Amino acid sequence: MSNSGIKRIYEMKIVHVNSLAFLKLVCEEINKDLEMLQMSYPTANYAIFDAVRNGNVEFITHICKANPDLLWATNDEDRNIFHFAIECRQEKIYNLLHGISAKEQVMRCVDSKNNNKLHMAGHLSPSAQAQLNRIPGAALQMQRELQWYKVLSYEVETIVHPRFLEWRNHYDDDEFLTPRELFTKSHSGLLKEGEKWMKETATSYTVVGALIITIMFAAIITIPGGNKDTGFPAFIDEKLFMLFMISDAISLFSSTTATLTFLGILTSRYAEDDFLKSLPTQMIIGLATLFFAIATMMIAFSAALLIIVRGHSWIVIPTILFSSVPVTLFAWMQFPLLVRITISTYGKGIFNRNVERWL
Repeated sequence: MSNSGIKRIYEMKIVHVNSLAFLKLVCEEINKDLEMLQMSYPTANYAIFDAVRNGNVEFITHICKANPDLLWATNDEDRNIFHFAIECRQEKIYNLLHGISAKEQVMRCVDSKNNNKLHMAGHLSPSAQAQLNRIPGAALQMQRELQWYKVLSYEVETIVHPRFLEWRNHYDDDEFLTPRELFTKSHSGLLKEGEKWMKETATSYTVVGALIITIMFAAIITIPGGNKDTGFPAFIDEKLFMLFMISDAISLFSSTTATLTFLGILTSRYAEDDFLKSLPTQMIIGLATLFFAIATMMIAFSAALLIIVRGHSWIVIPTILFSSVPVTLFAWMQFPLLVRITISTYGKGIFNRNVERWL
């Protein structure tokens, strides 16, 4: 790391330390016997909800420890801290809910339009969209929204009561929606974008997979060196030939699996819940097998080249080195997507219920 980078980290650390020191002074003032109305409107409320919007966990924990009444602070729409955290998709702030004793009371709260916590997970607000824009791909954005909704559904059902799942808000003057109805209504556009992203991605990979199938099938028929008079391959007794055959077969099977998987994505029904596990799992399988197919295709090519032009290292070595370029390029461009989908689908998740009691 360069000196400028180290200096920048040092400066950021100094700012963080000074900010914490200032925050402690503020908390000492708040902890004094001041009337709630004197200190909370508008300055404290604005600071609290601005901290929630930016995911500032330290500020929320320190300020609420100094005066627990601030935990019940509300904004202009009567939404408390955790209501607003769900609206802004700030999971670190929402996770703090599991570290307070009044968890059930907080979960029961509704805002001025009768929205409970699950309604906020179903509502795609501009604040939520700002967080989603950090996630690449509309399909992964839809998956994240479903993860929020599923987690909130479980917690509303277990912490409060299942009837809250069918709680109706005041969406409009003549329309009252359950959380699931609100989710479907708010996410209709994102659902279409996710379907489009999945289809375009699967179509591109299907073309690559079909091309590899064609190449590998042709290669295994027209084997290097031809056949003997007996009909057996000329190099059947050589290890390089066996490496070629095995690599070719693996590449053919892998590319066929990848192509069929991507075709399955193209013919999917694209229901909302499919974006949670079904479609991402198919994309993981398709990408992994396609990557394996490309790698083994290059191994088969290198083995065939070594059989045909053995002894001419000045030709073989550069060619084999160049054959690694497609594998490296594919890994560099597509492997991050594979990792991102895998972590998003089967990782530990963004929600944490094992939060130490802090209030």
